Amino acid sequence: MFSRSLNSTSVIIRNNLTKQIQRINNKQSIISYNNNQIRNFTKTSIILHNELKKPNPGEELHVTFITKEGDQRTFEVSDGDNLLDIAQSNHLDMEGACGGSCACSTCHVIVDPEYYDNIPEPDDDENDMLDLAFGLTETSRLGCQIHMSKELDGLRVALPAMTRNLQVRDFKK
Repeated sequence: MFSRSLNSTSVIIRNNLTKQIQRINNKQSIISYNNNQIRNFTKTSIILHNELKKPNPGEELHVTFITKEGDQRTFEVSDGDNLLDIAQSNHLDMEGACGGSCACSTCHVIVDPEYYDNIPEPDDDENDMLDLAFGLTETSRLGCQIHMSKELDGLRVALPAMTRNLQVRDFKK
């Protein structure tokens, strides 16, 4: 008997919510649950993580990634895109464990020396993270900190053979 009552109550609640959700226009509405609780509901557009905009015709920049296997993959990108987002959007093996906040070294790349001087100097945070990178070289940088610009058109970077993802369990007391 209790389950039948619970099922009919849940159907009523679901029907009420469905009707109220259908009334939602663009920005903000209020949904009530059995007149006991009130909750604000905001409807916004969906933003996909690491989604890159296609470059405008004639404004394309080019970047080439050399994979761990030695394959070269060249992509057309927009001004301002960073290497971490470009790599992840194109299914390259670059982790970016911190989400691009310069708090790990898993987006470590080795920049072609021909382009290295065109990239702005790394800040202290990036240098600290680079100290933790596996296979550090003189032209190593973090992909999340390299933003494409006209000066970097044609940039070539190599992905290192390994990355080091430090976790809490790596630091024993």
